[in-house]
Amino acid sequence: MFVRGAVPGLRLLLTFIISVTLIVADQQFDRLAPVRSTLATGLTPVYWLGNAPYQFSDWVDSLFVTREDVKQENEDLKARLLILERRALKYAALASENNELRRLMNSSQLLDDRVIVSEVVSVSPDPYSHEIVINKGRSDGLQPGQAILDAYGLMGQVVQTSQVTSRVLLVSDSSHAVPVEVVRNGLRAILLGTGDSGTLDLVHVPDTADIREGDLLVSSGLGGRFPRGYPVAEVSLINKEPGEPFVSIQAKPKAQLNQSRLVLVVFPPADTQATEPVQEEQR
Repeated sequence: MFVRGAVPGLRLLLTFIISVTLIVADQQFDRLAPVRSTLATGLTPVYWLGNAPYQFSDWVDSLFVTREDVKQENEDLKARLLILERRALKYAALASENNELRRLMNSSQLLDDRVIVSEVVSVSPDPYSHEIVINKGRSDGLQPGQAILDAYGLMGQVVQTSQVTSRVLLVSDSSHAVPVEVVRNGLRAILLGTGDSGTLDLVHVPDTADIREGDLLVSSGLGGRFPRGYPVAEVSLINKEPGEPFVSIQAKPKAQLNQSRLVLVVFPPADTQATEPVQEEQR
């Protein structure tokens, strides 16, 4: 009886010793990794069989999807696509505005005068009047006569101001005139609006004048309305009629009159602003 009772205890002791040996060997020498890998490979079918009921249930449910469910899912996907498309358009608009601001900032760095950025908020509906409205006014220090530019050239001048907005007359308006000079040789002339946003007329140019297609016209500063040196237009067509004392010249505006949404408002030097009231009193 004593011998038979000792055998189970001995077996338990041997099992304990073998288990401890295997644990220590696995932790210290990583000897059982191949065995675990083999066991995991062998148990793969067991895992698959254990998950089979759930997969079968999902498959059965997919067979009985109703038409209403499909229609609702389709509508949800369309709504999500519409939202994503709207976001893409918004991001494209923001990127375009960012690029326009960069061009404006690069242009303002080339100017000696103080400028502020403004936005075009309205366009005149009258086809014979080329005017825009910007969102800066007397509260921002604007006054009639100030020059308005975009990133490419002179757009026009402020003709009327309210507290928060200003009306701008574009250079293409038939009543607008800008004293200009040719950059290449300093030849002076007057650039008139024609009522066409893509064409300006250069007048009072003698037929003997040295002017060519492609010449850049900048504001001459004469008359005191526009500071000197702002790009205005580029000569696009020269027509010399025999016997006529003046040449017919057309120019294309440098500014994007119908496209620019952000503009620069140019402030004249402080000494000019200070002398203007004195001149008016003397008159």
